[in-house]
Amino acid sequence: MSEQKQLLIIDDDPDFAEGIKSILVKAKYKVDMAHNPKDGWAALEKNKYDLLLLDVMMGRGAEGIMIARKLGKDAKFRELPVLIITSIREQMAFLFPGGAVHPNFVDVDELIEKPVEPKLLLDKVSALIKSSEAKKKK
Repeated sequence: MSEQKQLLIIDDDPDFAEGIKSILVKAKYKVDMAHNPKDGWAALEKNKYDLLLLDVMMGRGAEGIMIARKLGKDAKFRELPVLIITSIREQMAFLFPGGAVHPNFVDVDELIEKPVEPKLLLDKVSALIKSSEAKKKK
């Protein structure tokens, strides 16, 4: 049997994060949560994750974007797949999977909108982990 995948959710809405976590745990993922960017970054530094599920709007604004940009600049995290889960896609034209409108702004592996359909969430998580593992084997 393959090892259980470790995921991290960074979202300042504890109810939403708990709901996402329960879907993922039921699907046999190990899930940690952080409810602010500072704690999220500390968790990333401390543990090895197979996927990050990241909210955009936290704290003083689009702090999720700051985390995504920071990940892209750090060789230690560059390969970590990031699934952005947000309710503000329409206002954030710079966020599109596979490339941003401004190529140096932020690299996004995948983006889904809140509220999240459980099947879509599980499909995206599985696909991102498989894609990441395939890249590592090359």
